[in-house]
Amino acid sequence: MLEDFINAFKNFKSNKTRTFLSLLGVIIGVASVIVITSMGSSSTKQIQDTFGSAGLDVVSVSAGFMSRRGSSSSVRFDETARTDLFDNIKNIKKIWYKNSLNVTMTYGETSSSVNCSAIETGYLEMYNLELEKGSFFTVTDNEEGTQKIILSHDTAENYFPDGDAVGKQVILVASKTTFCFEVIGVLKEQTTGMENGSAFIPRGFYAKKITPNPTAATVMVQATSADKAVNLATEIKSYYTEKTGSEYSVNVMSMQSMLEQMSEITSTMSVMLSAIAAISLLVGGIGIMNIMIVTVTERRQEIGIRKALGASPADIRQQFLIESASITLLGGIMGIIVGIIVALAVEYVQSNALIISVNACIISFVFSVFVGIFFGLNPASRAAKLDPVIALSGE
Repeated sequence: MLEDFINAFKNFKSNKTRTFLSLLGVIIGVASVIVITSMGSSSTKQIQDTFGSAGLDVVSVSAGFMSRRGSSSSVRFDETARTDLFDNIKNIKKIWYKNSLNVTMTYGETSSSVNCSAIETGYLEMYNLELEKGSFFTVTDNEEGTQKIILSHDTAENYFPDGDAVGKQVILVASKTTFCFEVIGVLKEQTTGMENGSAFIPRGFYAKKITPNPTAATVMVQATSADKAVNLATEIKSYYTEKTGSEYSVNVMSMQSMLEQMSEITSTMSVMLSAIAAISLLVGGIGIMNIMIVTVTERRQEIGIRKALGASPADIRQQFLIESASITLLGGIMGIIVGIIVALAVEYVQSNALIISVNACIISFVFSVFVGIFFGLNPASRAAKLDPVIALSGE
């Protein structure tokens, strides 16, 4: 068998162009599978990081519709709704209300529209967002409605390129009214994009100066533990369905279920794309089979001589199967190397770490060798069945 491997590689050297063309499909197939699975794994991890930073124990609740036809829901998230949730549903640790508004923010000569959120104390901490400078809102800030503001990293960078934002006064125009706010904090840059391009003010100020007795557009409900979040979402949905008589009255989604759904979608897409990439391996296998059939025809006299010297059909079959498998074995190794290089290049261009799957490398390599054996069976059987007399005659 070792001699068959040695002879196979000698034949590769003597037919370099043919060997390269045979290898090409295998290399592309294996490399494609590795790159696609690496990108899929990285996307899944990025999704997990994004949703994980929001807290897997958190449930998002927003007003929906009273029916499929789209009539507005009667659900309003005011202080009474907060009390109702605490009184009627178990396993709630905390509830945060949030209102969004578009404001024009000005500092010096810089003025632009900013997405501003009126939030309650602890909202940013719930998302596990960290401060680069300054401090978060205190309970007093929210209760008294102080005119303080926290900026996202890129917002602060846009208005304060020197990096010295904390303590500065900015002008906000909201609902045609001008207010002066003190910057008390700047968030760290978020690689996931969450809360970028934003500014935050105490919801207490929003309720006192902008919209008295506001209802929240979105409510974030924190479960007592992450493993109870999905059940909590179901309970909230059931509560409002029973209360309003419509299952569409609220939209409820737990971060845990969102993470699972997004991860499942990413994994499915990765498998589908990998399967498509694997087709190139099969196409490469067909090419190898055709080339091996040509090789058998060209080496008829060699086969005849081996049979005349006592080689059995099994020996001939083994020789050509090993030669076919050697092509895909070599192509598999080269495909893994090319796949890793391409994955590293993509990682460099995207500045986003890719996870190279060892399992994908092993599976694609084994599959490529299997393809070589499978598509080598027909040419090998043809060689094994050749009559030595006819083979030596060259007919």
